[in-house]
Amino acid sequence: MALLDKVFKAAVEMQASDVHIVPDEPFMVRRLGQLVRLKSQVLTADHTVKVVSELLTAAQQEILRQEQQIDFAYELEGIARFRGSVMLHNRGISGVFRIIPIQIPTLEQLGLPAVIEPILENHQGIILVTGATGHGKTTTLAAMVDYINARRPHHILTVEDPIEFIHPFKNGVVNQRELGKDTLSYHNALKGALRQDPDVIVIGELRDLDTISLAISASETGHLVIGTLSTSNAAKTVDRIIDSYPPGEQNQVRTMLSESLKAVITQRLIPTADGTSMALALEILIGNLSIANLIRDCKTYQIQSTMQMGSKQGMRLMDESIVKLLEAGTITLQAAMVNIENKALLKRFTAPEEKLQAAEEEE
Repeated sequence: MALLDKVFKAAVEMQASDVHIVPDEPFMVRRLGQLVRLKSQVLTADHTVKVVSELLTAAQQEILRQEQQIDFAYELEGIARFRGSVMLHNRGISGVFRIIPIQIPTLEQLGLPAVIEPILENHQGIILVTGATGHGKTTTLAAMVDYINARRPHHILTVEDPIEFIHPFKNGVVNQRELGKDTLSYHNALKGALRQDPDVIVIGELRDLDTISLAISASETGHLVIGTLSTSNAAKTVDRIIDSYPPGEQNQVRTMLSESLKAVITQRLIPTADGTSMALALEILIGNLSIANLIRDCKTYQIQSTMQMGSKQGMRLMDESIVKLLEAGTITLQAAMVNIENKALLKRFTAPEEKLQAAEEEE
């Protein structure tokens, strides 16, 4: 048994999201968005090397020596899987381990609205899950794959770095490829994917122009492509994709993206008011004719206002979602202030003395 196994078990029992291994610190976990130091001895640089090395194969240790960092998966049978990221730095070696539950959650368990299901009924096009690191994109991606896997006899091909949730065969067949182990790169895997008769292609992360280009091409040729991007809202997601291309190709890409984009789902996890869990705030863009025209006509700055008018179709803005969580008492005013973009939306929630103080400061 690896020395870290006990720490991993404790972290799972605490409902933590990550485990941190750092020289000159005790073991740490991230819980409800905050780092918490465990009651353990302070780790020396040598001890850190030892506990991390126990989890790595000889080949992985060689990669760490050559590249000075490595991403990998580790499984504690019956407890959880862990996505490890180990790096060298000026004080030695550190590792961060994201906790991946054994059981794949359903869309409903994640708090995703019913509008997500008809989005997943598309048989071609591109669906993007976006948000900052650590806000549940991978878990949502896994729930989407599981939804399709349970309902359609499709071939689902995933490309991941590393493989996190393990998908069993249900109504469909899921083949999962891991970067470095099963394929050389996202680009390499996606080039081969088009010859492997997939119905759905899942891309762990749209990292660069090659990956984005192949994803859009695949979505245009009869495949449903689902992937993630680290962007903070729907409009920025569209701009990020278009800006990845050279200026001379951007008009063509606008046309391609306007026709293939089915949805952008942006998510943010916010600590709940009772301090027991994280609440999910969502922004949802659905690729209808109005959105397609804005993308094609280089008017992405109008996407947010169009989304406001598309609430009957299930569209929503992130700020609207945060306000609803606050109204329901799910999150605190302070948490809302930290996460909302348009702080004017929170004026009606502030106490009278705070309003008076704000007015005096303006004077």
